[in-house]
Amino acid sequence: MTTTPKVARYHTRPVDRSALGAGDSGQMFDTGDDGFGNMDFRRPEDRPASGPDLEATAATAPAVQRAVTPEEIAAVNAAILAEGLTERQLKRAFLIAQKNRLAPASEADAVRLLREAGVDPFSRASILRVVSPSPAPAESPVRAPGRELARLPGDGVQLPKKAKPVQLPSTEQRAEVNQAAEILRMQQDIARRRRRRLALLAARLFAFVMLPTLLAGWYFYMIATPMYSVRSEFVIQQAGPASTGGSLGGLFSGTAFATSQDSIAVQGYLQSREAMARLDEDLGFRAHFQSETIDPLQRLEADAGLEAAYKVYRKFLKISFDTTEGVIRMDVIAADPQVAAAWSKQLIAYAEGQVDHLTQRLRADQMKDAQAGYDAAQASLAESQKKLIELQEKFKILSSETEVGLIVGQISGLENQLVQERLALAQMESNAEPNQARMEPIKRRIATLESQIADLRARMTETNGGETSLAEVQGQLLVAQADLQTRQMLLAQALQAMETSRIEANRQVRYLSLSVSPIPPDEPAFPRAFENTLVTMLIMLGIYLMVSMTAAILREQVSS
Repeated sequence: MTTTPKVARYHTRPVDRSALGAGDSGQMFDTGDDGFGNMDFRRPEDRPASGPDLEATAATAPAVQRAVTPEEIAAVNAAILAEGLTERQLKRAFLIAQKNRLAPASEADAVRLLREAGVDPFSRASILRVVSPSPAPAESPVRAPGRELARLPGDGVQLPKKAKPVQLPSTEQRAEVNQAAEILRMQQDIARRRRRRLALLAARLFAFVMLPTLLAGWYFYMIATPMYSVRSEFVIQQAGPASTGGSLGGLFSGTAFATSQDSIAVQGYLQSREAMARLDEDLGFRAHFQSETIDPLQRLEADAGLEAAYKVYRKFLKISFDTTEGVIRMDVIAADPQVAAAWSKQLIAYAEGQVDHLTQRLRADQMKDAQAGYDAAQASLAESQKKLIELQEKFKILSSETEVGLIVGQISGLENQLVQERLALAQMESNAEPNQARMEPIKRRIATLESQIADLRARMTETNGGETSLAEVQGQLLVAQADLQTRQMLLAQALQAMETSRIEANRQVRYLSLSVSPIPPDEPAFPRAFENTLVTMLIMLGIYLMVSMTAAILREQVSS
């Protein structure tokens, strides 16, 4: 919103404008000051090449030629927009054009109309010059082309500028200055305390973290004896094929679970004091680590006891068992690669002996029971066979069945003869006058045959004169033969059981299969200087942080 000035001219007396020089502005205010000084808000590429101020150029520039055709108007408006005028300047030009009863189509068109009228739209003097307190309705403040605006009386009068009073600082300002000084002093004190605390922190970190780390690094890089690690892998397997039975043992036979107990037992034996004592006796384990070539921290004392040597043994012998694959991995560490390889081979030999010892008693017990059963069956069979022979010798009968067959055959033959004789006798008796002389022999033969048949039948079932009947002899012989057959069957079963036990004993045999042989390395595996130094630093840093946090918590509790 623009307010029309109430005062037309600022002067006390008329002034002859013709007497004013060319350099006099004749204005009350500084026409070049719009509140922003000499600041130019245009971009560098939009500024004019000569670099003069836009307002001064607009104030001193002559009237431009009027654009008539729409093409000329559009070209001039585009040129005005290309000058890089600010939005505030364009709005000011639009308001001035409306106050002077112009009809601008846009802000750039307002700048064009004012420049064609010879008015600088960006100067306060131009505003005062154009604006009239009581313009006539028929008059237009816009001059004709080629004519200058008429000067009013008193336009050249310029009032003296009011001197600015000297401003003394108030009490509030002095308080603010003192407060700022106090804040600065507090900031400097805080900064000084921070520097002191940082210095103390750096000293503590150096004393408790960096110094131990440097000592550890110096030891690992310069003092520690190089140690060589020999790695070997072996498995414990069964001698026989996997069982095909449906039992739970047959389900796990041939897998890592079938020999897991033996593998764990062998692992425990190799880590035992007995294995260490055997290794020391065979290859001199203690003497190797008591040598002067070992650094003092790893060296074994000359008068070290069993427990000290065992600690060193557990430290330099690493054994692990993989339950999923059934593989035993062993790492033997020594100061000499050849010594480490010899120790590894010796320990593998100890493991083989231990594996054989674990299954030897089981195999011996199984074979012992089977052999005892077989021997008992053989003895029973011999006794039964001897009893049968004794019966055959006693009754003078090889086979009761054969003897019965012979008697039965004799009885059958005699009965056939008896039948023929009876037929012959019956034929003779059928005659009216039989011949008694011929009939008597036939009757005697019939009686003899009947007597003989009766004797044979009695011999089979009756005992006469201390002679054992054939039925009793046959019964005893059949019992002896049945016992003999039973003993023979038992002997066959005992033989089969012994063979089964032998096969099972062979299946119980465990043997050690070496998958990775111990080979002497050409480079030491320990110490890992960088890793050990880094671990030392992390450990010391963790201890320092824990102690610092504990001390801070205690101080806070005490102070509260």
